[in-house]
Amino acid sequence: MSMAHDHEQTSPRHALASAAILVVTALALTALVKVGVLSREAVPDVARAEAHVTPAVVRNLTFADRGDGAVVVRDIATGETVRVFIDGVPGNGFVRGVMRGMARERRTRGVGMEAPFNLTLWKNGTLSLTDKATGRAIELGSFGPDNRKAFAVLLPGGGA
Repeated sequence: MSMAHDHEQTSPRHALASAAILVVTALALTALVKVGVLSREAVPDVARAEAHVTPAVVRNLTFADRGDGAVVVRDIATGETVRVFIDGVPGNGFVRGVMRGMARERRTRGVGMEAPFNLTLWKNGTLSLTDKATGRAIELGSFGPDNRKAFAVLLPGGGA
């Protein structure tokens, strides 16, 4: 008696069809953006410029790590300590995390932490943090109102 043993592996047809549809859709959408039928993702700086939105408040700040793990925020114009974000205090994690990412990018580009960051409250209510040393900008409202507020408190009057 001969027993046939088959090791052929087959993929379900519906899974392959779904994958093919996904690939074709991605390629079609990319082509439509490339030829101008669909617009690209909105770029906040471009959208603000097109809408003629100007800054309401700009504050140039430096962020420095302290030996105990705290982050000290200073106003570059006045030298005043604006705030100290202490490690482990609820609400301080978002600012510390964003600034760790910004510092990491500066380190990879060989830029020190001396250059200020621009915290800007725009007249349309958006809040952004820009690092002119690296060209990176973060729209802080994208992370929700609590995280936006964590940076807004660094503006005069709390950035309300």
